Amino acid sequence: MTTTVPRPVDLGTVWTLPGVYAPQADTFLLARALVTEGVAPGTDVLDLCTGSGALAVLAARMGARVRATDISWRAVLTARLNAARARQRVRVLHGDLSAHEHGRTFDTVVANPPYVPASAALPPRTGRARAWDAGHDGRHLVDRICARAPSLLKPRGVLLMVHSGLCGVDTTLRRLTDAGLSCAVTERTYIPFGPVLTGRLPWLRAQGLIGPDEDREELVVVRAERS
Repeated sequence: MTTTVPRPVDLGTVWTLPGVYAPQADTFLLARALVTEGVAPGTDVLDLCTGSGALAVLAARMGARVRATDISWRAVLTARLNAARARQRVRVLHGDLSAHEHGRTFDTVVANPPYVPASAALPPRTGRARAWDAGHDGRHLVDRICARAPSLLKPRGVLLMVHSGLCGVDTTLRRLTDAGLSCAVTERTYIPFGPVLTGRLPWLRAQGLIGPDEDREELVVVRAERS
């Protein structure tokens, strides 16, 4: 069983403002999936929940025309600065999942949304936890992305989304299939619980999301393609 994520993808030096999600194991797993998928020069890429902008900059380095969105102004500024430092053209927009021209579609959509189950029913509106807390089941943003994906993708377009096994991999596959996409898990790894999960282990175990002997978190990348 893999316990660490190999880091064959060079994301370069990524700078983050305080409170902005810095690249971690899920970022590197999604980056590996993006490189494996391949991005042809001139293709259109959308990076949802861009955070530091690391994945958007990676796609731009591969030759894509890239747009990125985030609900956090600090993340937007961070992503813009990282794109400028890397001398890559990335248009970073502030807003929710719909922060782009109505009706525009993309060849590739990458998403690393908040996905950690939390005791609060709704995600926080401010603070650092906004980058990871996603409601009781961790699916507040994941479900919205599943529903929006068909309208964001060109024919043969691909969604690559990373999230934790705690918020239900089979549920994601079912929702994307019901939305008319062909989907599968293409990347998977297991990592030790980080500070966030460690701090809420009693609650997670009380909810039946983590067994009494579990000490690792599963991370997956789900690939979904529009026909």
